[in-house]
Amino acid sequence: MIRIALAQINPLVGDLIGNANLMRRAAEQARADGAQVIVFPELSLTGYPPEDLLLFPDFIGQSEVLVQQLARETDDQLLWVIGAVGRNAHGQLTNEAVALGAGKIQARYAKQSLPNYGVFDEQRYFVAGEQACVVEWQGVKLGLLVCEDLWQASPAKRAKAAGAQILLTLHASPYEVGKWHQRLAVVQARFAETNLPIVYVNQMGGQDALVFDGRSFVYDGAQLHYLPIAKAILAMVTWSANKFHCLGDHWLSEPPTTALDWSAIWQVLVLGLGDYVRKNGFKTVLLGLSGGIDSALVLALAVDALGADAVEAVMMPFAYTSEMSQEDAAEQAKLLGVRYTQLPISPIYSAIETTLHDRFSGLAPDVTEENLQARIRGLLLMALSNKTGALLLSTSNKSESAMGYATLYGDMNGGFAPLKDVPKTWVYALADWRNKQSVVIPQRVIDRPPSAELRPDQTDQDSLPPYDILDAWIDGRMQQGQSLSQLAATSGIADDDVMLNRSMRLLRLSEYKRRQAAPGIKITARSFDKDWRMPITNGWKG
Repeated sequence: MIRIALAQINPLVGDLIGNANLMRRAAEQARADGAQVIVFPELSLTGYPPEDLLLFPDFIGQSEVLVQQLARETDDQLLWVIGAVGRNAHGQLTNEAVALGAGKIQARYAKQSLPNYGVFDEQRYFVAGEQACVVEWQGVKLGLLVCEDLWQASPAKRAKAAGAQILLTLHASPYEVGKWHQRLAVVQARFAETNLPIVYVNQMGGQDALVFDGRSFVYDGAQLHYLPIAKAILAMVTWSANKFHCLGDHWLSEPPTTALDWSAIWQVLVLGLGDYVRKNGFKTVLLGLSGGIDSALVLALAVDALGADAVEAVMMPFAYTSEMSQEDAAEQAKLLGVRYTQLPISPIYSAIETTLHDRFSGLAPDVTEENLQARIRGLLLMALSNKTGALLLSTSNKSESAMGYATLYGDMNGGFAPLKDVPKTWVYALADWRNKQSVVIPQRVIDRPPSAELRPDQTDQDSLPPYDILDAWIDGRMQQGQSLSQLAATSGIADDDVMLNRSMRLLRLSEYKRRQAAPGIKITARSFDKDWRMPITNGWKG
C-alpha cells in the first residue's frame, strides 16, 4: 500500500522561488495528511512553457540550485516528484521528472518524447532521453513519465520492463475542446499495453494564450477518478489491493459525455482571463461596451473572473448607435454592478472630419469613415487604460478575426482578447448557458441581429454569410485543411459560390491584422496563434 498526493498547482512561468515555495506548501500539507509520495506537474519549478527563458544560462543555473536545495529539505517519509530542467551527460538541456527524498536526489528522468507540433516547441530547447526510470520508495516501484511520453507507447513499455508497478506521469497539457476524451483514450491504451495503474497530474492555470485545465486523475483499469477543472487542488489517493482508493471529496467519477461542455469552456475562459490579469500585475480591466453580444459576453467573463469592482464598461455612442444598444449596455452594467461610463464620440469625429475635409475632397464616403469611428473609440479606451492602469480587453471573436471584420488600431485595441478563439456561434451558446446560471446579459442583446453599427441599418450579414455557415467553413479550412471544393461540397453549394470565395479570400488577406492582434485564450485545436502560421505575403489562393 502507498498513499500518493496529486498536487494540481498553478505555477507562474519564470518565478522559480515562488514556484518552489508553492511546492513546499503542498508537500507540507501532503506530509501532514500521511502521504508517502507527492507528484507535481511537468516543469513545475520553472512553470510551463518557459520558452526562451531556457536560453538564459542564469535561469538554468538558478533552477538547478533550487532543485538541490529542495532535495536537501526532504525526509524519509515523503518522496517529491517534481518537474524541472536538467542536463544530460553532454550538457544538453532535458525536460525532467526529478525524484527527491531522504535529503537527496533519488533519480532524474529525462522526457523521451518531445512534442513539436501545435503550441509545443520542445525540440527547440531540449534533447530527448532514452532510458526508463523506476524509483523504489517504501517498497513500491514507481515508473516516471513526462507528458508526451504517455501519448506514445514506448516509454510506458520501457518503464514496465524496468520493473515499474505504478506509472507517475507529470503533465502540462493545455485545454482544448475535446481534449479530455483524447487523454482518456490514451491512458486506456497505455493501461491495456502495460497493465500498470496510472497517476496523471496536470498543471492548472492560465499562461498567456494557454489555459491548463487540471483534471488530474488516476486510472486502475477498472475505474477512473479525476479532479475538477480549473481548480488548484491537493488530493490524496491510496493504492492497495490493485486498486486506487480516493480520499476526500474532491474526486469525481463520471467523466463529461460531450466535447462541447459549455460549463468547462466558461471556466477555462474565466481562469485564463483572471490569471492573465493577475499574473501580469494588473488590478482592473476596462472594455468598450457596445450593446452587442461580444462585448456583453466579455463583460460577463470579466466580472466572473475578477469581480465587479475591478471592471469598467465604457459606452461610446455615435449617430448610428441605436437607442436599443445604449439601453442594453446601461442595463447590463447595472445588472453586473460595474462602473459605467458614457463618452459620446460625435465631437471628436466632427473635428477629424474637418481636419481631413480638404484631403478627402472629391472622394466618396466608404469604409474609411466607419473605421474612423472604431479608431476614435480605440483611442479613448487606450487613453483610459494608460491613465488608470486598467488592462483594456479586446472583444473580437474568432469568426471576426478570420474575416478581418475588425478595425486595426480601433476595436482591435487591447492587451488581451478573451474571445480570440471563440467562434461567433459559440459566443451565442456561451451567452445562453451563462444566463441560465443567472442573468448577466439582457436577452435582447442575444436575440437581436449582430451589427457593428457603423452605418445606418447595418448588420453583419450584409457582408458575411450566416455565422453557422461561416464558422463551419473556418473550421473546415483551419482544422482539416479543406479545399474550397471540399468546403463547397460540405455546404451543398457550387465551387464558385461568391460568398464562399469571398470569405476564404478574406481569411487569407486578413493575416496582417491577426499578427497585430492582442493575445487571447486558446480553446480549439487550431487557434490564430502558434497553431496557425500563415505567411502574410502569400500568393496561393487554393
